[in-house]
Amino acid sequence: MKIHIFGASGSGVTTLGKALAKKLNIPYFDSDQYFWILTDPPFTTKRNPKERNDLIKIALTESDYWVFGGSSVSWGDGIFPEFDLIVFLWLPPEVRLNRLKKREFERYGSVIYQDPERIKKYQDFIEWATNYDIDPIKSGFTGRSLKVHEDWIKNLNKEILQIRGDFTVEERIKKITDYLETKKGTNGAFNTVNIL
Repeated sequence: MKIHIFGASGSGVTTLGKALAKKLNIPYFDSDQYFWILTDPPFTTKRNPKERNDLIKIALTESDYWVFGGSSVSWGDGIFPEFDLIVFLWLPPEVRLNRLKKREFERYGSVIYQDPERIKKYQDFIEWATNYDIDPIKSGFTGRSLKVHEDWIKNLNKEILQIRGDFTVEERIKKITDYLETKKGTNGAFNTVNIL
C-alpha cells in the first residue's frame, strides 16, 4: 500500500501522515526532508532537484508499504511509483493560517516578531501561504496553490480521496481507513471521492 497525502502548508499533511503510518505500522516519508537541506534554522536552503529526486526514488523503492506526505506536483515525471491511494487535504483558509502562525511561533519563538530579518521571513512565509487559496490568474502568484493542486487532481488517473473541512486527525484517519475497507475486493477502478 503506497499512500500519498498532500495539501496546502498548514493543512495537516505531516501530522496525519505520521499518525496514519503509525496506525498502519508502515514508514512515513516527508517531502520536506528531501526538498530542503538540513539547516538551523530549518527550511532555508533548497536541495538540488536532481539530488532530491534521486533520494526520494531510492527511499520509496525500499518498501511496498509507506505513506508519503507533502506536495510534489512540480518535482517532475517518473519520480514516484504508482500510488495506491492519494489523499488531498483542504482546510478553510482562516483555520489553516491560524495554525501556521501558531506553529511558526512554537517553532522559532518570539524572534519572528523581534529580529528584522526574521520578521521579514515570517511575513513573507505567511503571505506565500495566504496566496494558496487565491486565484493565481487574478493575483499573479506562481507558487503552490489550490488551483495547481486541483488541476493536478483532474489530470490524474489515480485513487483520489479528498477530505475538505476541519476534521481531527482521528476523524481523518477513520475516513481513510473506512475508504480503504470499501476498496477491498473491488476491481481497483480509480475514483475521485469528496468527503465534506
